[in-house]
Amino acid sequence: MCLAVPMRLERCNGLLGIAALNGVTRELRLDLVEAREGDWVLVHAGYAIQVLDEAAAAETWALLRELESGAGQPDPAAP
Repeated sequence: MCLAVPMRLERCNGLLGIAALNGVTRELRLDLVEAREGDWVLVHAGYAIQVLDEAAAAETWALLRELESGAGQPDPAAP
């Protein structure tokens, strides 16, 4: 399974950027999007693949936390 996560773009330098979330920073490529510092971007495999608004980023993180907690997991006892 592939996973992309929302991060806030802190710095841009041409096609390179630095994104951060909860104190963790990552260098990423900006070839696929037109993003500015302060934008929320969806990051996959070192690339920003989509620009998000803050509400969409928050909703995505809520869904990821739900998955992490095991909510929505199939019942192993179910037929």
